[in-house]
Amino acid sequence: MKSARPDRRSFILSSFFFILFLCVLASINEVRFDSLLKFGQCALSNTPSSNNSSPSANSSLDDIRILIGILTLPDQYNRRHFLRLIYGTQTPAGARVDVKFVFCNLTKEDQKVLVALEIMRYDDIIILDCKENMNKGKTYTYFSSLPEMLRDTDENSTTPYPPYHYVMKTDDDSYFRLNNLVDSLRELPREDLYYGYVIPCPSMDPFVHYMSGMGYLISWDLVEWIRESEIPKNHLEGPEDKTFGDWIREGHRGKNRFNAKWSMYNFPEPATGCTHELWPDTIAVHLLKNQEKWIRTLKYFNVTDNLKPSKLYHIP
Repeated sequence: MKSARPDRRSFILSSFFFILFLCVLASINEVRFDSLLKFGQCALSNTPSSNNSSPSANSSLDDIRILIGILTLPDQYNRRHFLRLIYGTQTPAGARVDVKFVFCNLTKEDQKVLVALEIMRYDDIIILDCKENMNKGKTYTYFSSLPEMLRDTDENSTTPYPPYHYVMKTDDDSYFRLNNLVDSLRELPREDLYYGYVIPCPSMDPFVHYMSGMGYLISWDLVEWIRESEIPKNHLEGPEDKTFGDWIREGHRGKNRFNAKWSMYNFPEPATGCTHELWPDTIAVHLLKNQEKWIRTLKYFNVTDNLKPSKLYHIP
């Protein structure tokens, strides 16, 4: 019995040191795991999110920031999906261009479900607090709502100001070539700017009348002026593009104006004083009222040239 005691003492000591070794090993691994976890969290926090709708996401402070608001109707689901293809496949260099679909309050149960799903998936819809209309203040509600919608209340935010250098109003039957649009803006002022296609069609002087509703763009300071001024509030009804021009004239705004004619024009057919043949320097084509006109326009500009070959499809 006496000879077993040293063996027991040896076994206890061996077990103690083995347990101590396991504790040290566990501590080392815990430190390594914790460091790896923190590294992973750091990497994730610095990874840009493709769903971030902030104007600063994936954008340099030197980039031109443009918001394009396409005024449309809630029920135009197919048109919105089509336009997402059109603009989602354009990647203008040196610019952040956000395309949003703009309409008034939803009035049907199906809209509340389907539009909500669109917002969850694409985050590219602005719903204004108004009754749907074309020439009774919808454009005013769009521009005047933006400063509050886009106001950043986070004191520690890195979102730049202004959130956009330029804001555009356009229609869902207009096609904008974003690279050409951005290039046309690079040398233009970022204050008190009124840009578009001068009406009437024969005119080339942007200081006489107004810009066509096919698509006009203003600098951010004018967006803020529209929200604050009494001039637009007191003159809401009438053809929206002409009414907008009246605001600019009465408020003595838009000292910097740019006529984009004839890089912006109506579809060639039927021929009028506002139409133009399709040509490479195009910024925008208007009155694309049906699929045939859209396809002719997109084919002319070779929009599918960058389609990569794949065994998954065969397109002759």
